[in-house]
Amino acid sequence: MHAARGHVVLALAWVGVWLGSAAVAQPVAATGATLALADAAAVASWWDREHRDLPPPPLITSALVEAELKRLASRAPDLFTLERIGESVEGRPLYHLEVGRGPVAILLWSQMHGDEATATRALFDLMELIERQRATPDGVRLLDALTLHVVPMLNPDGAERHQRRNAQSIDVNRDALLLQSPEARALKALRDRTDALLGFNLHNQGPRTSVGTPPRPASISLLSVAFDDLRTESEGRRLTKRVCAVIRDALDGLAEGRIGRYSDEFEVRALGDNLTRWGTSVVLIETGPWPGPDPDTSLVRLNFVALVAALDAIASGRVHLADPARYDSLPVNDDRLLHTIVRGATIIPGTGVAPFHGDVGIAASRIVRVANGERTIGLAARIEDMGDLRTLGALETIDASGLTLTPAFDPAVRAGDTVTLPDWRATPAANVIAVGQPAALFLLRPAPEAGKYLVVQVVRIGDTVAAR
Repeated sequence: MHAARGHVVLALAWVGVWLGSAAVAQPVAATGATLALADAAAVASWWDREHRDLPPPPLITSALVEAELKRLASRAPDLFTLERIGESVEGRPLYHLEVGRGPVAILLWSQMHGDEATATRALFDLMELIERQRATPDGVRLLDALTLHVVPMLNPDGAERHQRRNAQSIDVNRDALLLQSPEARALKALRDRTDALLGFNLHNQGPRTSVGTPPRPASISLLSVAFDDLRTESEGRRLTKRVCAVIRDALDGLAEGRIGRYSDEFEVRALGDNLTRWGTSVVLIETGPWPGPDPDTSLVRLNFVALVAALDAIASGRVHLADPARYDSLPVNDDRLLHTIVRGATIIPGTGVAPFHGDVGIAASRIVRVANGERTIGLAARIEDMGDLRTLGALETIDASGLTLTPAFDPAVRAGDTVTLPDWRATPAANVIAVGQPAALFLLRPAPEAGKYLVVQVVRIGDTVAAR
């Protein structure tokens, strides 16, 4: 670690020199409206207006990534250099895009896990911003200070299947020591060749990831990656903590209370941990759940703002002013989030047992279906927990106080209809309310007519939610 530590110190000293000379730099005429890259709100507004119109992250394929990279390289060959650095198990290309002319090398990679694509889209928006701002003062400073090495999709075979692992069924992020996957070998070779000062390891975390009490969605989680079991705080780790602090400050106004800290337990097999050990100090950014019908828009935006803030802070030297305590004080991730909780209902489970009072929690995760060559995003959901769920949070909470919850026993029934309950003591429901069962429920209140119920709400989770 001594050589790596010296590498960090030298690079930081250079950035300080850059700060002293930045005021006299004379940029050429701007190619777009000047944007202050340190202004997170302005950067977010730029994204709202200018981001690339690409499919939702789960639908991004290797072919689309290749087309976007070639578009960038052909449109601005003096700015972007595109290189094929290998191929996946099934022969799909692995690409490296280089941009910048500065002495500080930064390595950014996404979709090491094939089904974790939010940052892939954000990286293309980052390249768009760099091209548009290349002649503005902040753009010139970034390009003169840094050289970015970008791998937007490290596991294209996994992306094709919308799965975590590659075509060997290897978790590429657990292959740093054996290097049995061509994807891990390609990333390590690129790191060794560039000798990058910093790395940004870009992932998605599970839909149940929560932060704080009461639990809220951990929409972004940050980690200053450790390189040993002792979590030794080297110069590199102090730098990555400051980078994480910069990101937290940038995102607080966009996702306050939804930013967490990922566990820094050392994982001896992980690529991120070993890249840090090999001399490239790594910042992990994990994208998590977001409430509402269109989580992708908000989450891509958060990733974009985080990356712009971090890179500008490094290029300007502003990173030195960041307080590492802003990172250390982030609450650590938990797994206490559900998709939907129906709270305080009288539950008739449809099994013949007597009604009881409690909550029903539904977990859901997105899936990609392929039919007739068309990919669609769906939601796989099931009842995850029942009873007293007061310690859990959810993306959506339904207050069922004074209402009765039953299985959705008739697919034709809609809210506002009046129904009679079946005799489930004689014939149990086909889809009962029980852990592991589908999330198809009726919320009812007694109707004026004896023995009848008014359907207040139909809760069905698990249908296809988007298509492209």
